Amino acid sequence: MQVSQSQSLVQTQFFSVIKSFLIWCFTLTVCFLVVGFPVVAVITAMTSIFAIALQSVLSMSAVLLVASSVVGLNLSAIVLISAGLTLKGIHPQEVRWLRWLHGKQNLKQTAKFASCPITCDLIEQSKSI
Repeated sequence: MQVSQSQSLVQTQFFSVIKSFLIWCFTLTVCFLVVGFPVVAVITAMTSIFAIALQSVLSMSAVLLVASSVVGLNLSAIVLISAGLTLKGIHPQEVRWLRWLHGKQNLKQTAKFASCPITCDLIEQSKSI
């Protein structure tokens, strides 16, 4: 009886660690692509210049070499950072600025548009008719 409970506990902890690692990988990838877009633009410009300079030296495709190395470095950095955060015991649900992971949405917010002073009166008038 105790053996099955301990195995169940180990499996639960294992799946919790894997879930945390995968959520960190996804979150860091999204943050890198969305928030780090200027960095991505600079990296793209630098790698294209490097690929053009390297093309005259190498007989193989320098673009393939440079692109695969940059993508590989980015992916390995995301995986290593995710593994480090998971091993430290920092779960994504505990991070305050990741509100979308908590599943609780603030439904009290109303949308405000720039054209509201013009169109809000029209909407209220059409509802009263």
